[in-house]
Amino acid sequence: MFDKFKRRSFLQAVVAVAASTAFGCSDDENGAPPSDDRAKYFPQSVASGDPRADSVVLWVRAVDPDNASADARLRLEVSTSEDFGTLVLNEQFSALAQNDHALKVKVTNLSPRTTYYYRFTFEKDGQKFTTATGRTRTAPAAGDDVPVKFAFASCQDYIGRYFNAWQRLLQLNPDLDFIVFLGDYIYETTGDASFQSSNGQRSVFFSEPEKALRQGKGLAAFYAANALSNYRDLYKNLRTDKVIQRVHERYPFIVMWDDHEFSDDCHGATATYTDGLTNEEQVERRRNAEQAFFEYIPLDNTNANAGAIDPTAAPRFPDTRIYRDFEFGRNLKLVVTDFRTHRPDHLIPEDAYPGTVALTEQELRAALPALPEAVQAQVQGMLASGTFAYVDIDAEVYSNHKLALQGAYVQQAMQAGLTQEQAAAKAAGTVKGGISVYYANQVLDAVNEARRAAGAPALPRFPTAGEGVLHGLAFVHMGKPGLFGIQGSRYIVVKPAFDLFAGVKYQLGRLANPPKNTQNALGTEQREWFLQSVQATNTWKIIVSSVSLTSMVFDLSGKTDIPDPTLRQTFYFNVDQWDGFPTEKAALLGTLKASGVQNALFISGDIHASFASVEGGVPTLTAPAISSGSIKELAGLALLGAGYGSGSTVYRYIVKELEDTMKAAHRGMRFADGDAHGFVMMEVKADEALATFHLIPSSEITKDYSLRTDEELSGKFATKQFRIKNDEITAI
Repeated sequence: MFDKFKRRSFLQAVVAVAASTAFGCSDDENGAPPSDDRAKYFPQSVASGDPRADSVVLWVRAVDPDNASADARLRLEVSTSEDFGTLVLNEQFSALAQNDHALKVKVTNLSPRTTYYYRFTFEKDGQKFTTATGRTRTAPAAGDDVPVKFAFASCQDYIGRYFNAWQRLLQLNPDLDFIVFLGDYIYETTGDASFQSSNGQRSVFFSEPEKALRQGKGLAAFYAANALSNYRDLYKNLRTDKVIQRVHERYPFIVMWDDHEFSDDCHGATATYTDGLTNEEQVERRRNAEQAFFEYIPLDNTNANAGAIDPTAAPRFPDTRIYRDFEFGRNLKLVVTDFRTHRPDHLIPEDAYPGTVALTEQELRAALPALPEAVQAQVQGMLASGTFAYVDIDAEVYSNHKLALQGAYVQQAMQAGLTQEQAAAKAAGTVKGGISVYYANQVLDAVNEARRAAGAPALPRFPTAGEGVLHGLAFVHMGKPGLFGIQGSRYIVVKPAFDLFAGVKYQLGRLANPPKNTQNALGTEQREWFLQSVQATNTWKIIVSSVSLTSMVFDLSGKTDIPDPTLRQTFYFNVDQWDGFPTEKAALLGTLKASGVQNALFISGDIHASFASVEGGVPTLTAPAISSGSIKELAGLALLGAGYGSGSTVYRYIVKELEDTMKAAHRGMRFADGDAHGFVMMEVKADEALATFHLIPSSEITKDYSLRTDEELSGKFATKQFRIKNDEITAI
């Protein structure tokens, strides 16, 4: 008999059976009869979240496939014992069809630092169907001097990838108080080839694709969630994964969203798929995304009383509020911030015309006295340099030049996808005012070449000095090469020029009447709440930021082996994160230090890399992605697409030697890994915090280790340990 089976298949079956009975939470052990139909009625299992000293939120999705339009009447049992011998709650609730059959229950009057077990039961035709037994834990009481242990993670793309990092956490079975998920719980696209790849087994299909947004063309076409059903499909699909079900069954989660819960690199209700080519403000789509998040994530953002939480009662955009804080005894205040909902647009718009002057000579001179001495010297040099010369293109003397520049704009905009009428209208509203001579002469050279070929006289080049010539900073000086795109707007931005731009705009905002903060990524109300929350007396103030505070810089200024001199500069890699608001970031960190906040620590995700750094005197840890493509993978694809081969010096510095390049540009960087996936475990004590990165190479993330032995998976992981104490991070 045995030799009819392959040995590998037999081992996989054994591992799968062993996995299904892990942690002593099986129904055989608690006395309830097992049901083969459990997944039929509870396809996403159970979850818990937002633990406090006296309450927790419990979640389930229950649906009768024979009557999918009906509400499901459920019984919830909660106990301090795994056998449910005594119950602290035994009540009935309804999983409403209008909420996609998702049910969240806030259980109150619980005891601090106590483990609770819970299960939901659905009865049909006299037969009972029971969920897996979930386990959760409440927070320590205020003032309890106890260590707190938790894990944090982010970015779990489902398509073509497996949750081996979660599998490793389950394998270790640590005694955690909770898990922080930092954002990108789901990805809104079904197969964006720029960062997603499918192995044919891990795919997402919308039940109503006609309501989704179709993106890309030809074989590269994909869908992005748009309707409420689309977003619900993403959560339902992901939560059928058995590994993530077990993690949710085992630990309470505290979840913050980032961009992909709505749309990549979003700000507020605005998406960025077309990079400024079209208006992508999508308020209804944003509200659909929020509604699905509120249905499927076990959080309480309505300050609900005990009982079922109505996800439709939570205010939605623009009134959304999911930033919140938690206390875990004397030693930990967890401050969970929302970077996406209230932030302004990226400082450099994706459709910024490269030649447009972003800082005029008048603005530079007005801000000059308030700038740091080193920056004043930088500005003085600009005001004397022909590279930063600009002219008023609306002056009569340049009327023919303006027509030529607008004509070139129309051609490029039509190539990007606009109609001639749309391109002409955009050109008229864009190619005006102060225009960089450096950029305009490059365009003019190309125009004159075409004019000469047609037998027309060439137009004279723009002057770099003389009457009518001023000096200022244009978008081209910050690395913006084309009309619509991420380069020079959200990614690969020239750092010195961008820092100057951000600093002057920030200063001019303060000088305005009334004063305004043009870089307030948290929004006014959240910023005030944040600064108040971190004044807590708890030993540690750990701040959750969905995007990384670690400054990611490529200093290529001294790399003489790079052939293209325009690349021999210092760049920010990603200004969609906190590097995109450098002055506000410095001001926020400075306020923490100036107000005497002790033991502040930021934890973050988003960038698919691992970092430990000190930013403005404040320690910062960035978790790698659970499964989403690593920064090395994505940077490599981008460079190859831009024509830089794997043998080029640019590819070497930015991809192959990414960690060394970043460390060389950042004196506060203590650790960097741009390849691995995984999670971070933290233990917070009265006198120190300990962080352990659990890392698996990106090459392993497309392999399903849930069907392999524990030894195979554990052998792929490595750890890096750090101690955080006295505002410093030290490797152990």
